[in-house]
Amino acid sequence: MASGSAKKTKLPKQRAVPAHRVGREHEVRPEPSMPEAPAATRIIWASIAGTVVFAATAIPAAIAPDAFVGVAVLVSLVLFLLGTLAFLWAYAVAVGRSRTDLMGIGGLFFLAGSAPRLVQRRLIASLVAEIVIAGVTASTRVYTPLAFGVLVPMYGLGLMGLWGAKFGTFPPRPLDPA
Repeated sequence: MASGSAKKTKLPKQRAVPAHRVGREHEVRPEPSMPEAPAATRIIWASIAGTVVFAATAIPAAIAPDAFVGVAVLVSLVLFLLGTLAFLWAYAVAVGRSRTDLMGIGGLFFLAGSAPRLVQRRLIASLVAEIVIAGVTASTRVYTPLAFGVLVPMYGLGLMGLWGAKFGTFPPRPLDPA
């Protein structure tokens, strides 16, 4: 082997600092880590499971409405109700945490900067899948009970908010100067 053929080590790619952060790099928070609480994982899997159940009932109902529309409407209404309850629960938890933590809507309900990227991707993917399935199935049979499917994304949004409220990492609220 020649002495000049030393292997180059590949360094991890560094992200460019956004223009609005130049000079304020020290303020960038590290990515949050996954909480060890089993409930954090259960919320993610509940969101995915609800989306799968919705797809498994709404798609057949769009294809053969006479046979499946009753089940699809029932599933849509149950998921909407569960999503609404999760949303209200998330709001109540967030109100309590907001006394000590600086929380924003983007971090709370869309997990921007408050959750690990894997968690954020899974929950947002579940929400987006619910929106797409609801839009496609409701538009295939216009003016039918399949329109109840547009209520289902409340389930994904409520669970994202619940995850953010219970397990999201937020910076501490600054002390009041008064």
